[in-house]
Amino acid sequence: MNNTINKPIFSVVMPMYNVAKYVATAIESVLAQTYGQFELICVDDGCTDNTLDIVSTYKDPRIRVIRQKNMGLSAARNTGISHARGLYVALLDSDDYWAPTKLQMHLSHFRNNPKLGVSYSASQFIDEEGSLLGIGQYPKLKNIHAQDIFCRNPIGNGSAAVLRKSMLLQMGKHVYNNGEVRLTYFDERLRQSEDVEFWLRAALTSDWQFMGIGEGLTFYRVNASGLSANLTNQYQAWRVSVKNNYHLNPAFFDTWYSMASAYQKRYLARRAVQSRNSFAALKFSVGAILTNWRIVRDEPSRTLATLGAALLSILPSSIYNPLEQCVMQLTKAVQQRSLPI
Repeated sequence: MNNTINKPIFSVVMPMYNVAKYVATAIESVLAQTYGQFELICVDDGCTDNTLDIVSTYKDPRIRVIRQKNMGLSAARNTGISHARGLYVALLDSDDYWAPTKLQMHLSHFRNNPKLGVSYSASQFIDEEGSLLGIGQYPKLKNIHAQDIFCRNPIGNGSAAVLRKSMLLQMGKHVYNNGEVRLTYFDERLRQSEDVEFWLRAALTSDWQFMGIGEGLTFYRVNASGLSANLTNQYQAWRVSVKNNYHLNPAFFDTWYSMASAYQKRYLARRAVQSRNSFAALKFSVGAILTNWRIVRDEPSRTLATLGAALLSILPSSIYNPLEQCVMQLTKAVQQRSLPI
């Protein structure tokens, strides 16, 4: 155990902000890992509930708590990364959790691929109470290029990725924020779309590879009450991230912006459907097609299904909910028959 504490191979960085309902599940999923040479860095981003009381009940010496004033998810991740001692940094949002073999499988992934900078897994969706929804994210796993990240974000969510520390050190930059100079990796100016901004910046400015693991090692919580309450702000944050990085490769952004914008709008339309925001669902689903019609040509089933779901979301709950369950079962069956590519 002493060697595990002093020389962790993995640094698990878990930002926390008022997650008393979920944080125990997240912590226990880390402690249950079959590969135990890790440290768990819990970053208190100004919690005002009893999250810290729950964390304090765990006496495992591999757990460290770092406190800061509320600065947002990106800043909390950056704080955790700055304290990381491992060769690899695994990101875990405190309302999600992992399968027991996650770290073990990512370790093998890195060791078998020396040029791999970001290793990510497929994800299974759970509801607010932790029950499996039977669907998930099963993205493209190999031959990932910058346009894949810009248009489709195969990493998927903030708990799926494990990063090589040497890649992070290469990506870090000093910025002046809140009266201090901070070493940052994720853009602290963004409160949304910070993940995609980092992945895309890494793909455009480094030679590190992105590769995925097909097993659903990440359990991603779909919280209907917190599904990006202001979807328009989320889209604007994505546009800001594009603007901030445009100088890195203007030709790339000129080529791929329209298609990426269409995919982003389709993604937001699905989020709006989940939260029963019918107006936003229609706005974004129609907007996706109008932004770049090729999204229908390239993915007709998914695009038209999103538009159909947006139209159906107008219906009363008594009609819509049974239809939604049928679609969920159909999606589950399709995903179970499909293999990740």
